[in-house]
Amino acid sequence: MDTIRVAAGILTDGCRILITRRAPEENFAGKWEFPGGKIENHETEQECLVRELKEELDIDVVVGEFLTEVLHDYGSFKVKLKTYYCTITGGTISVSVHDKYKWVHANELLNYELLPADIPVVKQLMETTQHSPRG
Repeated sequence: MDTIRVAAGILTDGCRILITRRAPEENFAGKWEFPGGKIENHETEQECLVRELKEELDIDVVVGEFLTEVLHDYGSFKVKLKTYYCTITGGTISVSVHDKYKWVHANELLNYELLPADIPVVKQLMETTQHSPRG
């Protein structure tokens, strides 16, 4: 079974976090996720995030500290998801492979229908924000 390597960005605005909803024509349509994408063979996780967030949201980011890693089995494939805090340094968010984006408080994230691999990330994020000046 293939394991797809994915990187996702945790973008914060004060105490709110950016999530994006997959568009109707995409796999897992209507599900919410942290923005990011597949890591190409030639790139690091950080390079992937810079590229994907530019392609998908038209924003420039600086990738910061690592948050967590999740291995999730979707049945026909596995995802190895690595998440990093990111800071927006330029651009204005506009969606392409998503149909919507929202800034939500960490404690509200589980109210959204998230992709299964993103749920453990939320739990880690909530733990981290309770014990850090970030939240």
